[in-house]
Amino acid sequence: MLELAIFVGGLLVLMIIGLPVVVAIGITSFVALAVTGTGGLPVELMSLRMVQTLNNFTLLAIPLFILAANIMNTGSTTTRIFDFATALVGFTRGGLGHANVVASSIFATMSGTAVADAAGLGSIEIKAMKERGYDLGYSAGITAASSVIGPILPPSIALVVYGWLANVSIGALFMAGVVPGLLMALLLMGMTVGLGAGGRVAMPAPVPFDGREVVRTGRRAVLPLMMPAIIVGGIWTGFFTPTEAGAVASLYAIVLGGLVYRDLSLKALYLSFRRTLMFSVAILLIIAVSSFYGWILVRIGIPQALAGQVAGIDMPTVMLLLAFALFFLLIGCFMSVVESILIFTPIVVPAALAAGLDPIHFGIVMVITLSVGVITPPFGNVLFLMVGITRLRYGQVVVAVLPFLLPILATILILIAVPPVATWLPDLMGY
Repeated sequence: MLELAIFVGGLLVLMIIGLPVVVAIGITSFVALAVTGTGGLPVELMSLRMVQTLNNFTLLAIPLFILAANIMNTGSTTTRIFDFATALVGFTRGGLGHANVVASSIFATMSGTAVADAAGLGSIEIKAMKERGYDLGYSAGITAASSVIGPILPPSIALVVYGWLANVSIGALFMAGVVPGLLMALLLMGMTVGLGAGGRVAMPAPVPFDGREVVRTGRRAVLPLMMPAIIVGGIWTGFFTPTEAGAVASLYAIVLGGLVYRDLSLKALYLSFRRTLMFSVAILLIIAVSSFYGWILVRIGIPQALAGQVAGIDMPTVMLLLAFALFFLLIGCFMSVVESILIFTPIVVPAALAAGLDPIHFGIVMVITLSVGVITPPFGNVLFLMVGITRLRYGQVVVAVLPFLLPILATILILIAVPPVATWLPDLMGY
């Protein structure tokens, strides 16, 4: 199809030559209009679509959860979480590696992105592991890999965007991400056990378990640990929407840092708002332009045509979902998670629905497979963060991450083969 080649191939070419994503999407949209004979539409339509898209209550969740994560990264909150995780599992072989995964899982329920997790906890985790004598490469690998849990556990920014585009309940998606996220955490911890037992990575001797230390650090971390319960519990009970949960999380983070712990200064709060503004503007601008791109897709009829072709394929749904996953793994190597979701959801979701795939299950598979791209070359954002934190060479960080791709890929395969891993909890909670 000429239209599909223009929309996907043309966009990728423009991005490969170095154009910003927003510019590439805009140019592709106008070229598609001209080539397909719909160029008589007024140019002003693009600005109208952008404004209509951003005038959306659901999308407010994105800057609100980003703000909450930025505030939690300021002060002692992340340190309290890591200290508690260390006391909880630090007595095992490879204890700080396990603590790394546990802390990332906890922080994922506050941040919603892999980059926020790696940036907020990464330097704390690697510093502690270095002081205890852990191999720096192993420390970088487990820190980068555990950050992938960020976009899976609620409140995931990627799931908010997918739910909005695919017209799927965001609350259901949040619940669907819980079991796969916890499964990935357990498999990553299992890889640490395997690396230590096989002698591939030298692990320092574990420290004795100290129940008093667990209680002490638990008391220091109890208030931050309440945030996930507030977010998930509030959404599940219907007390507030996912967007309102973002506002509650941000307010809670401000109260915690400013009034309770008193380590959030007005300057730090201002900087948190500023970082949130800069990051949110970039994401929302991409969303606005992508909405025009998606609208043209539907007008030309690409999703409908692709859905008809996929529906006619005589292939088991597991194999079809595996093919989608391989495609997303490839795309994730070259584009960020949110960008990929914005571009490909309008194309692939109608095809997935036509093939009889569950949109919630499909969304979790899509987000997890695209999220692997944050730790794979050439554009893995978390890889570059690890280079900056550890001062290792880029190639060394890539090699250190490779073993941890196995448990992540195993999570994806289990999720594809056993859909209830994603759908059981939403069904149980009545979504």
